[in-house]
Amino acid sequence: MLGILCVLLLPTTLLSQNLETFEERVTEFTLDNGLHFIIVERSVAPVAHFFTLVDVGAANEPVGQTGIAHIFEHMVFKGSKTIGTTNYEEEVKYINQMDDAYTAWLREYNKFEPDEEKLAELWAAFEELQEKAGEFVVNNEFTQIIEREGATGVNAFASSDATGYFYSLPQNKAELWFMLEADRFINPVMREFYVEKDVIYEERRMRTDSNPFGRLLEEFSATAFSAHPYKNPVVGWPSDIRNTTIADTWEYHEKFYAPSSFTIAIVGDVDAVEMKRLAEKYFNPMEYRDPAPELLVEEPVQRGERRFVIEESSQPIYIEGYHTVNNQHPDFQALTLMSSILTSGRTSRLYRRMVVEDQTALQVSSGNGFPGSKYPGLFIMYAIPNQGVDMERIEETLREEFQRIIDEGVTEEELERVRTNARANLVRSLTSNPGIAQTLAFAHVNGGSWKTAFTNLDRLTDVTVDDIQRVAKEYIKKNTRTVGMIKNVQDDEVASN
Repeated sequence: MLGILCVLLLPTTLLSQNLETFEERVTEFTLDNGLHFIIVERSVAPVAHFFTLVDVGAANEPVGQTGIAHIFEHMVFKGSKTIGTTNYEEEVKYINQMDDAYTAWLREYNKFEPDEEKLAELWAAFEELQEKAGEFVVNNEFTQIIEREGATGVNAFASSDATGYFYSLPQNKAELWFMLEADRFINPVMREFYVEKDVIYEERRMRTDSNPFGRLLEEFSATAFSAHPYKNPVVGWPSDIRNTTIADTWEYHEKFYAPSSFTIAIVGDVDAVEMKRLAEKYFNPMEYRDPAPELLVEEPVQRGERRFVIEESSQPIYIEGYHTVNNQHPDFQALTLMSSILTSGRTSRLYRRMVVEDQTALQVSSGNGFPGSKYPGLFIMYAIPNQGVDMERIEETLREEFQRIIDEGVTEEELERVRTNARANLVRSLTSNPGIAQTLAFAHVNGGSWKTAFTNLDRLTDVTVDDIQRVAKEYIKKNTRTVGMIKNVQDDEVASN
């Protein structure tokens, strides 16, 4: 308990000292091809964490190819031209023929009136080639190699804004990481591509199609955004997943996985000089390519409130959101702190009122920067009503609490509480190798320097109670609002009888 209290009471001055301490331990450099490294020497244990962050996410996907960032993330674990195969020269011949066969099937499938007999023939030809390509596959060889050498936490993610790959290894296996990581990005393969798409379909079924909250969030994003690709799900729309081919994915990789899109953070018991030598040895062969194209789409000003209702037999859920700003805008910090004042912790305004006092909700939460924050996103609120509580009461309560902030503002005590929590969250993120690696890599990508992980705290400190009141007035407006809800059909039927 005393340790937790000490963390919560850490002053900004100590965090500034942490920045100075980190500056002594951080080495960063950029290779000639544009790939950036951040090395943090931290000898608390003989291990190191390796985090590869690619500044490309679902928002960058070409029209008609939603989900392709996620698909390629899966492909990266399939090895390379030398790992995961018994004979890549033969394997790739069948992979290319298989993709041609699938493309022929797609052309017929997407016709207005496809020939079912021809479809069956084309699919049989595709499956035969897929089976032949599979004869050369050594299943999961990449993962087996690193886990055999002590790797832990092997994982990856694709989000609206970025894609990340990470795991930890004993520090004396650092060169193995360099060799394997460079190999799988310099020599990627589309091994088991269509088999893996079946895995992705299953992910979509579990996280979205069979999940009420997933269905609600997908519908909400598609309603809140008209032009910006934040409207699309990271996992992709089903027809886009189906229509994406190996050729499409190669084109995506060539366009977006330029070396300058990479930031690699290595944290642990490593020597920075040696890490630079290995980086140059293994990653310099990654050829320079023009930087990935910038996303220039701007969401047009919303002309009025948007609403939708999903009627089904499931848990009722309410969600609303307001268009705001990206993470580099001066108002982003104030909006983030306002979210914490409303729903962070048992003493927050909405938790105390809706969950504890009125008992209208089982859960209430909020957040700023949905579904991403690299571009202007949304300030969102959601609530799960208690049994027998209608959506109108949930909505009315949210309106009242927003209006209270607009009319009366917030207190210094409330603001200092959430500032203290923000400081504590940073301290916690800097207590482990994975936390440090991800925190500094994201800070570099979003703010142009790993140091912004610390200097953003100064931005939080600069936020005043007047700023909270001002952003509430400026952004929490009806014409920028999108409201969505799941209503339980059975409950409605009972109420109408």
